[in-house]
This record gives sequence, structure tokens and C-alpha cells, in this order.
Amino acid sequence: MADMATHVITGAGSGIGAAVARRLHARGDDLVLHARDAGRAKELAAAFPGARTLVGDLADPDRLSWAFSHQSLPDRVDSLLHIAGVVDLGPVGELTPKTWHHQLNVNLVAPAELTRHFLPQLRTTRGHVVFVNSGAGLRASADWSAYAASKHGLKALADALRHEEHGNGVRVTSVYPGRTASPMQAKVHRQEGKEYDADEWIDPESVATTILLALDLPRDAEVNDLTVRPGR
Repeated sequence: MADMATHVITGAGSGIGAAVARRLHARGDDLVLHARDAGRAKELAAAFPGARTLVGDLADPDRLSWAFSHQSLPDRVDSLLHIAGVVDLGPVGELTPKTWHHQLNVNLVAPAELTRHFLPQLRTTRGHVVFVNSGAGLRASADWSAYAASKHGLKALADALRHEEHGNGVRVTSVYPGRTASPMQAKVHRQEGKEYDADEWIDPESVATTILLALDLPRDAEVNDLTVRPGR
């Protein structure tokens, strides 16, 4: 990764995304932090002084192009880090189309649309696209159908993009964390009716370490897929 690299990050407000943003910010890299609305953008700008923000609702990917047309996109992008995600559990017999669309839009269609927008800059820098997936992107369990479908689709997106952009020097990595201590994990436990103890799960900083490992790998190698599981 080049000195003073520029990283576009979704999900920087909490969990893994916040941990990655803190690490990159601390070493002096330039950050462009995606936010769903102006209020969230203001919070991110305050948390990461000097960072730029980019506003657009991932739940409405059809309007991302319009939203970006009214903002200044970075001229340089060294990495695009797809870390934002949503989850809503339930059996297939009870999930509504609204629930399906929300998870597919945020977890799959929006990453594809963001990637489309930033591919020209990534090709110029021979940059890196990182998709933070999930163990659910490799296997599906009961009550996880919609979320797992979105993450299986994200794996397909990453695999296809890797083949398409290899000749342009763009590296593509999928990271598959197991259960990680985060607001999302707390929500999952509530939906499962279980007590949540953050100490039982992966620290977001540990996942951030694996993401930075992939980003900082010398150009003679590329991490395609990286699985991270709880060590306890």
C-alpha cells in the first residue's frame, strides 16, 4: 500500500469498520468514510479528524449514483473496504420481501454499485477491494436464509471481480469473520433470544489486523480469501 494511501470505507461507525478506520487513521492514511445520511457523516467527521465523508443510503442502491453526483468523489482510491452490513433473522416461511430486499440491497447490491463507481480510480492505482463477508457467506443455517443469501452473493461478486480485474492489477480479498463482538452481534443475540457476552467473541481489532495484513501485503502476492474464527 502506497504512503498516504486513500481508503474508502463503509461501516466505519462501529465494530470492524471502526477498528479498521482507527488503525488507518492513526498511521496517517487518508480516509473517505461512507455515511447513510448527513447526521451520521457529521459524527464520523468528528470521530476521525481530517477524514472526508460520502453520503448515500446503502439500503437504496438505485439512488447512490444520484447521491454521489451531488458530491465530490476522491480522485485517488487505493482501497475500497466494504464493511457495512445488516442482519435480520427468521425462517423462510416468515421472512417478507421487505426483509429480503433490505439485506440484499445493503449487503450485496450496494457493494456492487460502490465498486462500479470507484473502479476507474482503483484501476489507476492498482488498488485493492476488500469485502468483509461472514461465515454465513460459506454456509447457511436455519433462520439465516436472507442474510446468508446476501453473503453468498457477495462471495460471487468478489470472485467474479477478482477474475475481471486481475489484468488491471486490482486485488480483491474476501474476509470471512466468525462471530465478532459488535452492535450487530448484540442484535443477533437478541433475535436468537440469547444472552450476549462480548468477551466470548472475536475482538473487532483482531479482524482489523487481518484486513490490514491483506492490504499491506507486497505486490508479489495476494490474499484471495481469509477466514477468521473465534479463538476461545
